[in-house]
Amino acid sequence: MLRWHHKLFKPIINTSKINDKKVKFMFCPKCGSILRPKDKAGKKILYCSCGFTKSPDGENTELKEKVEVGKKIEVMENVEINPKVRMTCDKCNNNVAYYWTQQTRGADEPETRFFKCTKCSHTWREYA
Repeated sequence: MLRWHHKLFKPIINTSKINDKKVKFMFCPKCGSILRPKDKAGKKILYCSCGFTKSPDGENTELKEKVEVGKKIEVMENVEINPKVRMTCDKCNNNVAYYWTQQTRGADEPETRFFKCTKCSHTWREYA
């Protein structure tokens, strides 16, 4: 049960049961959000997004924060998703290039066509 202390700025402690264990949560007295642990100048403090901070010194408080490590994605090669067209590259004379369009000027103007050589990666544009 959440209790509010409007004049006393002491964190509100709420005891809950998680996996049949009693767990204590500290809540911000200003906004009621849960206080989270943070390192500040080598010490652990409790902080809230509203700006309230509290040092747990002098209390029997153990601060733990469980952070799940996300999956790592490794890119093995550069994969082009643009379609290929027959276009001669001015740099290496290759006859195949990737193709895409982009609106670079006003809405009443035609789109700009971009090309990227499949061999040397030279990029150029063509105005319609």
